[in-house]
Amino acid sequence: MTLDELAKIISDQDRLVRAIISGRRRNMHPDFDKIELRPIKLHGVTKLQLITIKSTKSTTTNVDFASFDALQILTSGYANCLIEAVDRTFTVRFTKKGQPQVFEETKNLKQDFSHDRLKSRLLDPNSDFLFNVGISNRNGIIKPSMNNKYRQIEEFLRVLMPTLNAEIRSGRLSGPTKDAPLRIVDHGCGNAYLTFAVNHYLSENDLPNTIVGIDQREESRARNTAIADDLAILDAVSFRAEKIADSDLDAADLAIALHACDTATDDAIAWSINHHAKILMVSPCCHHDLQTQIRIVPDPWSVILKHGILKERFVDVLTDSLRAQILKLHGYKCDVIEFVGDEHTPRNSMIRAIATGAKPEPGELDKYREITELFSIRPKLAELLNFA
Repeated sequence: MTLDELAKIISDQDRLVRAIISGRRRNMHPDFDKIELRPIKLHGVTKLQLITIKSTKSTTTNVDFASFDALQILTSGYANCLIEAVDRTFTVRFTKKGQPQVFEETKNLKQDFSHDRLKSRLLDPNSDFLFNVGISNRNGIIKPSMNNKYRQIEEFLRVLMPTLNAEIRSGRLSGPTKDAPLRIVDHGCGNAYLTFAVNHYLSENDLPNTIVGIDQREESRARNTAIADDLAILDAVSFRAEKIADSDLDAADLAIALHACDTATDDAIAWSINHHAKILMVSPCCHHDLQTQIRIVPDPWSVILKHGILKERFVDVLTDSLRAQILKLHGYKCDVIEFVGDEHTPRNSMIRAIATGAKPEPGELDKYREITELFSIRPKLAELLNFA
């Protein structure tokens, strides 16, 4: 699927359901933080509603489909794109070299031409599990204090579904059945918002699954198990009170983690590599490990790292970059994406890795070693894997 073909879908008033374009590619500066597109009806005429968002300002305009240059938007520097058409969905991200990677999913959707339409939701606010975990109230309304968490979960699912479907189509992942459901592990599950959401959403989309939530706190295990019992899903959803590193679970098709704190993310990745998880999707939280290791900064990096806030941000990027590189060196195809806007959480990056078994290109290990030697660091993930 080429950018020209994707642009034609966006410009087709009979096919487009909506499109969301966001993020920015390296060294490029698009005009807006985010663009949302969808068809609407005005006085019986189909128009393209264009919502542009920059910082906290949102502007809505309605334009003719024929005059809208979708290809120009797609090539202007944005990093991610979700395109929903009536017959399929496309998730697009751009590589460092500017090449689009497209995940395609067959799906039947309906156009909604109403002028003031609520954003389509993957999770019905009236769902029992949302009330039980404390995200919605008895009237099926998302609690104001939980809006950001609700959005994080939904956007996580928007990335999850096309990723799963792409791997099933490729044959690397077997299509789940009732007798052989998709095996999922949620590392550092906490209050299990994501655990219950993944089980519910995949089940609603005819993907049988079992999911185990791991958290070292016994009170979390007891609370979450009681909720699963109330929902009558203990046959599919279970919980353990243990450290990720100590878990004796032997395998998983999919490993997930949403904001596992500090090196708990490394524990989740190490477990996934050691147990040959086929898909790994983790959204890291705080990054303290390398912050404490970098004591002497070689020139010319001292120009950047002498400023505390810049050092903190740089080491966050360095930590996740090295995690991605280690995954690549262990046979995973890996990318790091923004899965939700930073207005909902500053911890909005996701490491997505697919086990392909492909050998890394020559020189990839040398690049990793050069970086770690330059800053005299050893990432926690490398330590857990006894690597390099």
